[in-house]
Order: sequence, then structure tokens, then C-alpha cells
Amino acid sequence: MTTEIISTGAGDARITWHRAEKARLVLAVSHGAGGGIEARDLRAIAAELPGHGVTVALVEQPWRVAGKKLAPAPKTLDVGWRGIWPAVAGAGLPVIAGGRSAGARVACRTAVELGAAAVLALSFPLHPPGKPEKSRAGELLGAGVPTLVVQGGNDPFGKPREFPKGTYELVEVPYGDHGFAVPKGAEIGPEEVVAIITGAVVKWTGSLE
Repeated sequence: MTTEIISTGAGDARITWHRAEKARLVLAVSHGAGGGIEARDLRAIAAELPGHGVTVALVEQPWRVAGKKLAPAPKTLDVGWRGIWPAVAGAGLPVIAGGRSAGARVACRTAVELGAAAVLALSFPLHPPGKPEKSRAGELLGAGVPTLVVQGGNDPFGKPREFPKGTYELVEVPYGDHGFAVPKGAEIGPEEVVAIITGAVVKWTGSLE
């Protein structure tokens, strides 16, 4: 694991690399508006994918690196993401753009522009909680590249059944909330949740060869 600071138009971003010995793909994945790369799903993916030929670049947006508690406007998030792209694409390998929550929206919005090979959307915030009329489906449907959505079954930002039909794949984490946490009485526990997420991502990235 190595880290590097990347200067972007929105400030300094930080990339934490988890490298595969014989990489065939790079997954550049960022966090949401309420947390960082310490999110359980991001850590699990970074630990699992290098063993399957995928180098993982965990990207901390400039606002997090600067120690701010609130994420900036979407346009500023996009600026930061564009700024890190040359670093993650530098090896000449196909790059999957990924993110959780707000980071997933950024990945979808910029995928075609940046030449992403695919998009991984973890806990895509289809709408604000309790406001399904404020849909962000257009961002997901407009990604323009192969896309995998991994969504909690009880995510208040959009349950799987609320998602519109499209060409993307969707994997449900039963009982999961926006952070993929499940209730104590659920039929699956935290370890099974991680296995569902990593298993889905490993299978999907394997299909991109």
C-alpha cells in the first residue's frame, strides 16, 4: 500500500494504492459526502481485488484531505475527480471509475468524458431520503459504459425496486442501509454483507476482460 498527493483544480487529493502484482485493470474509487475511504465496503474491495488482477486506487477528494466536514457542490467534486484521472490512467490499463454514494454520482457524470472503461456505483443515491420525486436516475442511466450498482435493500436513498430499467447490472445487499449495515435480527451478518459486495465486484470485473 502506498499513498500519493495529487494536485487538482479543487485542491490536493490523495490516492491510496492497493496494487495487483499483474494488473489488468485499475479501479479508481472514491467516498461519499459523509465519510472517507475508511468505509467498510471500500476497504473490503481494496483488500480483495488485487488478488484478482485489479489494482485499486482509493481516492480521497480534496475537501476530505483539507479536513473539511462538508462536501462541496457536485461541480467541484467533478473537478477534483478529473484532476486525479491522469494518475490512475497513467499505467495505460483500462480504468473503472467507481465511488460510493456521492462518489458514485461523480463517476457516472464523468465516465464518458474521461474514457472510463466501466462504472462501479456503491449505494447510488437515487434520490434524497423521502423525496423520490428528486430523482438522479439520469446520472446513472447516462453513464454510457458498463455499470454495476450494489445497493442495500433498505437504502433510504433508493431501494433496489425503485431503480428504473436500464442496461446496468444491480446487485442487492439484503436488509442493507446506505452504509450496507444490517439490523441485528437480519438473516445475514456483517461478514456475509462483505462477501456479497466483494463477490459481486470480483465477478463483474472478471466479466470486463
